[in-house]
Amino acid sequence: MCQSFAFDNKRYLEQQRQAIISRAEQGAGRLYLEFGGKLIGDFHAARVLPGYDPNVKIQLLRQLQEKADIIICIHADAIEKKKIRADFGITYDKAALKLIDDLRENNISVTAIVITRYSGQTAASAFQKRLQRHGLQVFLHQEIPGYPNHIEEVVSEEGFGRNPYIPVTRPLVVVTGPGPCSGKMATCLNQIYHESQQGDTARYAKFETFPVWNLPLNHPLNIAYEAATADLLDNNAIDNFHYDAYGRMAVNYNRDLQTFPLLRGLLNRITGNNAKYQSPTDMGVNCISSGICDDEAIQQAAREEIIRRFFQYYAAMQSGQGDEKAFVRVEEILHKANLRPEDRSVVKAARQTALDCEAAGKGDDGIYCGAAIRLRDSTIITGKNSPLMHSAASMILNAGKHLAQLPDSQHLLLPEIMESVVNFKNGLGTHKRVGLDLSETLIALVVSASRDSYAKRALDCLHLLEHCDVHLSHIPGGGDEAALRHLGCSYTYDPVSPTRNLFV
Repeated sequence: MCQSFAFDNKRYLEQQRQAIISRAEQGAGRLYLEFGGKLIGDFHAARVLPGYDPNVKIQLLRQLQEKADIIICIHADAIEKKKIRADFGITYDKAALKLIDDLRENNISVTAIVITRYSGQTAASAFQKRLQRHGLQVFLHQEIPGYPNHIEEVVSEEGFGRNPYIPVTRPLVVVTGPGPCSGKMATCLNQIYHESQQGDTARYAKFETFPVWNLPLNHPLNIAYEAATADLLDNNAIDNFHYDAYGRMAVNYNRDLQTFPLLRGLLNRITGNNAKYQSPTDMGVNCISSGICDDEAIQQAAREEIIRRFFQYYAAMQSGQGDEKAFVRVEEILHKANLRPEDRSVVKAARQTALDCEAAGKGDDGIYCGAAIRLRDSTIITGKNSPLMHSAASMILNAGKHLAQLPDSQHLLLPEIMESVVNFKNGLGTHKRVGLDLSETLIALVVSASRDSYAKRALDCLHLLEHCDVHLSHIPGGGDEAALRHLGCSYTYDPVSPTRNLFV
């Protein structure tokens, strides 16, 4: 039984482990498993599958580690262009370092790191040297002209043959990366090519959480995957290869469907015989649906995620950091799911709080900001800005009081602590009184908790805010955003400036 959760990790983990082991033992030779999605901190899955452990894949690898080598891929351009992993707010090269550390902490050793599509990028070369100084094996794979379309050229000494083989010893090789488009599939094929050249047999399979192949095409869980990859312009579709071969419906996505004939052709060319796979779905070992035990709750969580992604792409476009095509795509997805931004309850609550603040004329510098959080029991707690603190800070303090069962009138921050922090902040290049952001407020709360029992009670409850939905009626400051991420909140915001100042 799932008890209070909609997803059963234990059942899923057992089914997924068995599926991978079974696939590895089905045929002769080593199995290269393309491990898609986020290996550590898969918060998208945790949001759309309430109860899903965002680190369940690490548990899976722990159970497979005696059988598996681990290869990590990272795209050279992602290093050069300092691509950001949005959920952690760190660059992909740092995400790769974190991934290595996380694996080591779980006693899982990394066999090698591959920098893919390398063409002399300075930052990628520096990253290689940094890893090598720590005793890690690093391989450079150059971009192969014509890949994957020109099969004869790709499967040749001038194609895969130009890139080095990564020595592995175990029957299963997990090929993963810090994000999408890392070159995982090309690395698998490169390895299979070299093994074939050495007279050995090797096989390919794919482990990808989404889309869920055995749920309906327009199930909110699958639509949420489309929203999450709107910047890649992905869309789900019926796997026509699977239907033609077996007469059964299965869901896949456009890139897998488009590349399947090429991938099968590459595998056939490498191994010299017909690949056994009849469809992209055949290649997968996805058992995620086995853990679902409350479909209604999961559908609702997926709808929330679709709206959340809408705000994410909207804010990115308004700030000039996102692609307008991605926003248009996520708008289409929102309409397909028959949703509006206001269907996320915290959105209405945050905007209404800002309007109430405006009506009362209590905004800081005439700017009216509202924030709202939905707690695990669905209670909505709000906060508004003031000369004393940002709306996000007010909201979190109010949530702490509610969870600790303290009266709203109870002050949590000791006056002398507040005064010290405010005076220090106002001395940093400004003569204007500036309200505390959430990071500063949490520091003041921690210090106050060492002296005040009420502050300690509220502080001890803040872990209950993890995975709670938050919306702000305005763009959060850096200190607000960092603290919301630290608390584990799933936050969105309207792309509206919280101040009239040009320099913040």
